[in-house]
Order: sequence, then structure tokens, then C-alpha cells
Amino acid sequence: MTRLAKQGSLVAALAGVAFLACAKPDQTSQSADSTARQAGQSADSTARNLTLAPTESTAALKDVPAPATEAAKPPPEKKAAVKKPVPPKPAAPAPLTLAAGTRVPATAVDTISTRTAKAGDSFSATVSQDVKDATGRVVIPAGATVSGTITAAEPAPNPNSTGKIDLSVTSVTVRGKSYSIDASVVAMDTVMKGRGVTKADAAKVAGGAVAGAIVGKLLGKNTKGAVIGGAAGAAAGAAAARASRDIDVVIPKGAAITIKLNAPLTVKTA
Repeated sequence: MTRLAKQGSLVAALAGVAFLACAKPDQTSQSADSTARQAGQSADSTARNLTLAPTESTAALKDVPAPATEAAKPPPEKKAAVKKPVPPKPAAPAPLTLAAGTRVPATAVDTISTRTAKAGDSFSATVSQDVKDATGRVVIPAGATVSGTITAAEPAPNPNSTGKIDLSVTSVTVRGKSYSIDASVVAMDTVMKGRGVTKADAAKVAGGAVAGAIVGKLLGKNTKGAVIGGAAGAAAGAAAARASRDIDVVIPKGAAITIKLNAPLTVKTA
């Protein structure tokens, strides 16, 4: 009996061991399944946290994988030196032009007199005020020099006659450059000046006195008649001298001379 009891206990022990051995794999499998489910839930939770976390959250940023390293940027290309464009030269100013008919006021540089001047002599005058074109630009400034020639110089043969001085303008000098001009003198200030007693006048007076003395002597038959005749002859000779005395035409220094352009005049700007 005792032996049978011991054998029953042994059988029961072996059966328990076998049962435990069979049950242990199931527990291990269940434990593994549970661990897998927990890991999956943790991953889902992490993904939801990453999705829902605000952009500025530091915790969310820590869970984001590091960004890939950017490729190295190539060095910037060297730009070719650009030459600055040369500014164009300013256009030359348009020349200045005076229309035909423009009047140029001037004054005589020196005195011109029929007593000394003769045809062909030169003369000069100074422009007395600026001469402007239609737009108001100064073409001939005051102080410019006008040059020309004397074409006629004739004194008056007696006080009842008139002499003449004719002038011809040939050029004008503007800012150092001379320009030929087609112009005429249309007005000038002149005075008439007597020459006084000349040798010819004295001869006329003397001739009259001698003739009067001869006539007085012949008529009076004595010296007294000759004296009276001489005085009368001298007076007659003086009257003849006065009647035939030359009167000069004079353009005094500084006298006004007005010049009129017969054709347009173009000059360069300064």
C-alpha cells in the first residue's frame, strides 16, 4: 500500500510538471502578444503626438528626425566688369543769325573830315549796344568793331553848297573773329566846318586890292584915289573869297553811325 501510494504521488508530480510545461508556452505567447500590442499603441500615440503638437513645441521637434544635409552650394560666379558708358558729348550750340534789315548802332572811332580824308581810306567804328536776334540772344555784343572804307570825301565848294562823305562797311569782328558783312550806312552825324583863310583866300583878297587900286588911280588921277580903290578892291576880294571858300564835312570822333544789314549775318557762339 505504501508502495502504491508513493507511485501515485510520483505520477501526480510528473503530470503537474507536464501540465506546467504545456501551459508555459501559452503564457509566453500571450506575453509577447501583449508587448507587441503595447508597442503598437505607443507608436500610434507618438505619431498622434507628433501630428497634434504645435509647430513651436520643443518636445515635438525632438521627435522629428534630423533633416538631411544640404548639398554644398557652388561658389558664386564672378561677374564680368561692366564698363560704364561714356556720356555723349553735348551738341554744339546753334550759330547765331541776324536777319536782313537788322540795324547795328555804332560810333566813329576817329574823326573823319573831307579836309584830310580821301576815297579808299579805311575807317572803323565801335558797336554801341548789343544787337540781338529774334529770340533775344546777343549776336553782336556792344564793343564789337566794324570796319570799312571811305568811298567819297568831297568838301562843300561854298557855304551854299553841300559836300559829302560816303562810307562802305566790309566786316565786323565778334569775340575775336572777323565776319564779312553786306551792309550799308544809312545815317551818320556830321557837322559842316569852314576852313578859315587859306592861301587861296589870301590871293583872292590881294588880287582884289590890287585891281581896286589900279582902278582908283585911273579914275582919281592921284594916290588918294588909288588908296580908296585898293580898299574897295580888297573888300570885293574878301567877299569873293568868302563866297568861294570850301566847307568841310566832318564826322566827329564818337559820332553816331547807323548800319543796316542788307543780308543775314551768321556768327559762331562763344
